[in-house]
Amino acid sequence: MSVTLHTNFGNLKIELHCEACPKTCENFLALCASGYYDGCLFHRNIKGFLIQTGDPSGTGKGGQSIWGQEFEDELREDLKHNNRGIVSMANKGPNTNTSQFFITYSSHPSLDLKYTVFGHLIDGFETLDEIEKVSVNEKHRPLQDIKIQSVTIHANPIADKCAKS
Repeated sequence: MSVTLHTNFGNLKIELHCEACPKTCENFLALCASGYYDGCLFHRNIKGFLIQTGDPSGTGKGGQSIWGQEFEDELREDLKHNNRGIVSMANKGPNTNTSQFFITYSSHPSLDLKYTVFGHLIDGFETLDEIEKVSVNEKHRPLQDIKIQSVTIHANPIADKCAKS
């Protein structure tokens, strides 16, 4: 299962780890399907580290899960922040996931087993390169809007059929 984030800088296609992180992916996909992320700003951009979004208020202080409350981490030893383009839930501490997520610009092992890795970028690395270049203020807020315009969910009926066999 994958999704494409259509941003004003280009597309970011993400492969999701639905079997490894079922609750996180259920939340993310439901939010994508409902249009929750449409219009969301990337409110935090730290060169060499990450870009963060998922708060409709654009402040970095908001967001909610499909259950209306925070939900638990799905941390796994085999899913690491070991590359550019790793997609993880943002949180305020253990088991505080809602709707915010981030995409890494490089490997950051210090994030492992603290943030749920639920996907990785499979296309759109040139878009990620352009986003990383955007100037920011002292609080890492982009000086130019970086926005999710819409999200496309890609289903693979062959893989889905094989998984049910």
